[in-house]
Amino acid sequence: MKPGVKLNCGLCHIDLQGVSVTRGGQELLHDVNTHIHCGQLTVLIGQNGAGKTTLIRALLGLVKYSGSIRHLNETGRDIHHLTCGYVPQRLDFDLEMPVTVSDFMAAAFSRRPVWTGVGRGTRAAIVEALTEVNAAELIDRPLGRLSGGEMQRVLLALSLHPAPDLLVLDEPVSGVDQNGQQLFLETVERLRSTRHMAILMVSHDLEMVRRAADYVILLDKTILEQGQPDYVFQTPAFARTFSGAPMGEE
Repeated sequence: MKPGVKLNCGLCHIDLQGVSVTRGGQELLHDVNTHIHCGQLTVLIGQNGAGKTTLIRALLGLVKYSGSIRHLNETGRDIHHLTCGYVPQRLDFDLEMPVTVSDFMAAAFSRRPVWTGVGRGTRAAIVEALTEVNAAELIDRPLGRLSGGEMQRVLLALSLHPAPDLLVLDEPVSGVDQNGQQLFLETVERLRSTRHMAILMVSHDLEMVRRAADYVILLDKTILEQGQPDYVFQTPAFARTFSGAPMGEE
């Protein structure tokens, strides 16, 4: 087994009970009850303002909430130190910044200041991480020269170090071309089958969700429906939420 790779993360599921978030007198989430299981791709769908980002932030411990979020192992015992990986929709930075992929990732893979150079051991670890997401050829590419899909694979490689129990993907292929989307999703599918981790994705691409998701949560500040894609997509709540929206668009 490769160093840092968890074939069994020890997490069985994340249990959310009565999760609510209020900010400035406005209720952003109300009474959310669901499970996020290891070995599954769970996808959050809903219109803008439905609370998807708020729910992610609650899971990552970035906002205060009422109710409970428990991380449980296979015997039902609480896990108090959960490792999370996160891939944002995009990374905002100066495209002309003279930083390569290797420089960018070295900050996470080594305590050594990047300006002193990337050591041989650190570079080998970066190559290994990039190889896992089919991106080893990008190691010396300037960050500002990456396509959208390439950038997302680099961010995915970074999110897997250290090996997470929960991987959160926040609209990771929004604005990425079709080939980039396909390669990214194939990589996620391989991770799901080779690593025992929980994967939570936010997506507005309904056709992709139908094809790729194991479990779908339809959110509008509370859970309207949840279950397998074919079930959720046939519910009245789904029709009301996305009435008039063609598949693949919000």
